[in-house]
Amino acid sequence: MGLVWIILALAVVLLIAAVVVGRETDRLAGAPPRPVFDLDEAVAWVARHLPFEVSAQLSHDDVRQILRWNLDYFRSKGVTGNGSSASSPATDVVVGGGETVDNVLARARTAGLDYTAPQVHAVLDAQMAYLEAIGALGPAPPREDPPGG
Repeated sequence: MGLVWIILALAVVLLIAAVVVGRETDRLAGAPPRPVFDLDEAVAWVARHLPFEVSAQLSHDDVRQILRWNLDYFRSKGVTGNGSSASSPATDVVVGGGETVDNVLARARTAGLDYTAPQVHAVLDAQMAYLEAIGALGPAPPREDPPGG
């Protein structure tokens, strides 16, 4: 009789486990995959999407270095893997524009490299397109209407 209760208990435990695993599998199957930034993949993708005049001047190593400096800049601004500030998870962090190009150009000068602003702009624009393509960018910030308009 004790053996019957053990088998019955084991069957109930297995049934509960099967239901929980099945439910989680369905939930995860419906969720979009998390974007993963792979530097080697990003370098290849960005290099393929650069304008010809820029790709003729920059090597893959140049593209890799620009991307690394820009990623360092993202980290210095508090951007984490989920797109929010490390110090305040509820606060969106927006990076882009001229300040990122200026940062890369300053680091290039320090390293003795002579990248131009158009080259860096092209690489960073392609990087943003890559981040968008892999689903790593959050929604664009809402546009504010200018005062009086």
